[in-house]
Amino acid sequence: MIAMKIEHLAIWTHQLDALRDFYVAYFNGRANAKYTNPRTGFSSYFITFAGGARLELMQRADVQPRAGDAERVGLAHFAVSVGSETAVNDLTDRLRRDGYPVISEPRTTGDGYYESVVLDPNGNRIEITV
Repeated sequence: MIAMKIEHLAIWTHQLDALRDFYVAYFNGRANAKYTNPRTGFSSYFITFAGGARLELMQRADVQPRAGDAERVGLAHFAVSVGSETAVNDLTDRLRRDGYPVISEPRTTGDGYYESVVLDPNGNRIEITV
């Protein structure tokens, strides 16, 4: 059997630099140089995290936003492990102070995870977990 891992997740945005700054500032990501294809109007950054996971942030003017912020079929959220309950609490508080929506306060879930849920500048759900 071949060992597999998720190499990266991709997020469309109309706030490319703001989203890059968010993941660099709050989740210790490292951004590559911006890629731009002038023919298609496509631009992107890859954000790399210490554990090897990556996010591809992508922008193109003709990509339309999804309607509403309700739960929907498709990618529901992604989780970022920060190492301890104290770190979950601290990062959640920092994001709240800086104006980002906290949609689920830090707690232990029914399946035993300690987590909170916040929204990034695009409204994507991020579970902050131990």
